[in-house]
Amino acid sequence: MSDFQAAARHLANLYTKSFGGKPNGRFRLSSKQVKELLGRKRIYPDDVVQLTRAAFEIGFVVIDMDSFFVVLSANAFVNYRRVSGEALTTAMAAP
Repeated sequence: MSDFQAAARHLANLYTKSFGGKPNGRFRLSSKQVKELLGRKRIYPDDVVQLTRAAFEIGFVVIDMDSFFVVLSANAFVNYRRVSGEALTTAMAAP
C-alpha cells in the first residue's frame, strides 16, 4: 500500500469519527496536517493529485482549497441537481 493509499484510508476513517461537534461527516484539515499525514515536509502538486485519486478510489473527494483541504463522501454529490441542455444554453446566452 502506498503512502497515498494509507493516507486516504486515514481520511476515510476520520470521516466516520465524532469531532468538531458533529457525529461524523465532512471535514477540513490544514496543509500542515496533510504533510503530517503523508510524512513529508512539503506537498507538491503531484502529491495532491495522488492523494485525491487514492481517496476517490475508496469513495471520497479531497478538495485542495490552497490553505486547507476538504474531505467529503463522493455519495454527497449523487443527489445534486443536473443541468439540462436548455438551462445551460440559457445561462450561456445571458449577458
